[in-house]
Amino acid sequence: MKMFNPFRKVYSPKEKEIFAFFKNVKLFERLTEKEMEEFLPFLHLREYKQNEVVFFRNDPSQALYVVKSGIVELNIDHQDSFEVLTIVKKGLAIGVNALIENSERVYNAVVRSKEALLYTIPQVNILEIFKHKTIIQAKMMTSLAELYDENTKNLFNSYRKHIGLFHLGEAYMKTFQSE
Repeated sequence: MKMFNPFRKVYSPKEKEIFAFFKNVKLFERLTEKEMEEFLPFLHLREYKQNEVVFFRNDPSQALYVVKSGIVELNIDHQDSFEVLTIVKKGLAIGVNALIENSERVYNAVVRSKEALLYTIPQVNILEIFKHKTIIQAKMMTSLAELYDENTKNLFNSYRKHIGLFHLGEAYMKTFQSE
């Protein structure tokens, strides 16, 4: 039989709503409500307008973004044009390399819907939580590794379909060469 604990933290309906939303976001899916609570003081909801840039490629990764509503296009600039990588909608995180200290953006993020609401968590706060709550760091880094693993599989599958358009070994030579 489960005992009632009168000293247990009771979350507000708004906090419960935020937890339910973030439970469906890959990076946060392993976290308990108590662990997710660590992010609440640093969670900002920001409104963006159509064609507003969330961040540019090569910018420092200063925040993690989670789309609450709207559509964000991820693209990469190549010569004088932009190639669309994907379209991101509700419940997906962008700028996930904000979990990695001293990282830079690898793509551009631009709002394509009339407006978009994005939760923003500053990197400095994420890293501070990681410093003091290593279990949270371990859970989120496991999710990040799974995201990167999935991206690598997708890259290889795409390469197999379009072999010869680029030299995949160039990317791996740089990664695995010792300095």
